[in-house]
Amino acid sequence: MAFRKFLSALGVNAPEVETVLDEHQVQPGQELSGTVTVRGGAVDVEIERFQAELVVRFENHGAEARYLHVMETREFGAPFTLAAGEVRTHAFAFQLPLGMPLTHSDGERLKGAYSAVRTELAIDNAVDRGDLDEVEVHALPSQAAVLRAYQALGFKHVDTEVKPGRAMNSRQEVDWWQEYELAFPPGYRPAMLEMMIVTLPEFIDVCAGGWAPRLTLTHEEAAADQAALNARLEAHMKKQYGA
Repeated sequence: MAFRKFLSALGVNAPEVETVLDEHQVQPGQELSGTVTVRGGAVDVEIERFQAELVVRFENHGAEARYLHVMETREFGAPFTLAAGEVRTHAFAFQLPLGMPLTHSDGERLKGAYSAVRTELAIDNAVDRGDLDEVEVHALPSQAAVLRAYQALGFKHVDTEVKPGRAMNSRQEVDWWQEYELAFPPGYRPAMLEMMIVTLPEFIDVCAGGWAPRLTLTHEEAAADQAALNARLEAHMKKQYGA
């Protein structure tokens, strides 16, 4: 991303900041890295806070309101004096957990999902949260296989939400969960399914809503044979929700 002026009220005196991600496409468990460069304006300024944040779109419990939740923060040595015309470059890295919310699967965006790196600069008690550099978090092969199986069985993806806290019937290792809202195909009693894929180092748990038993798969067996996975998931869903 090109340099942009921060705190435009300072006019020509405003510092400029540029954020560059090494990769815009990552997977859970990988490292997301980049650099942030700040360039001084026409006069010296006192930088009170300077940081990069990894943010994910979350949804409030029981409400439609969505907001950007800060997952992690990297601070860049503030407070300090940024001299006129001075250039400072800082590297940063975020280690993504296996439970990092997905934004894409099989190259397609998951409706409602969003992640980004946001740069924040504070000068004289004024805070400028800079442009968002979008991050694509692509599904692991096992995760993609499960989402592909639901699609093959006729389930329609309606929305994706990330909620804070601990979900029912979950072995999650993070303090949030990602929920996939799917419309049931004909042959099932309910109309909508709220499904989770809980990703652990050796396994994934497919949590098919409420207190339905978890379907636990190793990463290898989930990704190895799509037809076998489709059949296994269909039998599991029919047992829980079949008409």
